[in-house]
Amino acid sequence: MNDPILSARGLTKAYGSIPALNQLSIDIFKGRIVGLLGPNGSGKTTFIKLVAGLLFPNSGELAVGGMRIGPDTKRIVSYLPDRDYLPVSMRVNELLKLFGDFYDDFDRARAVDILSRLGIDFSQKFGTMSKGTRERVQLALTMSRQAELYLLDEPIAAVDPAARDYILRTVLQNYKEGSTVLISTHLIADVEPILDDVIMLQNGTLRLYGPADRIRADTGGSIDMLFREVYRC
Repeated sequence: MNDPILSARGLTKAYGSIPALNQLSIDIFKGRIVGLLGPNGSGKTTFIKLVAGLLFPNSGELAVGGMRIGPDTKRIVSYLPDRDYLPVSMRVNELLKLFGDFYDDFDRARAVDILSRLGIDFSQKFGTMSKGTRERVQLALTMSRQAELYLLDEPIAAVDPAARDYILRTVLQNYKEGSTVLISTHLIADVEPILDDVIMLQNGTLRLYGPADRIRADTGGSIDMLFREVYRC
């Protein structure tokens, strides 16, 4: 196994008296597509926001590329949140310029190609698009950075099933070679075919972590089936 791109040791985050992550320790390695799985309230989004530098832990250590979370790590992390975050009044061609001005590693030609293949109207305002189209635009922009670590929080939640395969192919074909993609999702059956590794969180703690192929071999079933069994109500 190669060097870790992300390392956490004893990572703890609470909201008031409610723990979201509790003593999480994990290494996520370079060049892997990793599924971050768990029910609502398991700590997935909190973990991603900590890595993105949007939240600060109560205790523990967290590093990306061997660096503590800060401006230097944000330069090598491309983050897609689980909700709209772009200005609603901006047109797609203006968003391309915005990303180009803001990120040194933004590949405009790649973004234009992805958006064109998705049938996006470059003159349309972001706020007038359907939720699924907005999600596609944000994903295209996120994946067009030459990042070391891509954080995708529910990237296919709002798109119809017919579009999911294309969007996942977009992820596979457009992230920087040797980089890592961390995908948080509830749509496990859709994402499972592209996963190298699987992380399962429960109540802010690590329930399971390992290569997807080994987990399937050990359990005799799919990751989706295992998820349903582990988190059965």
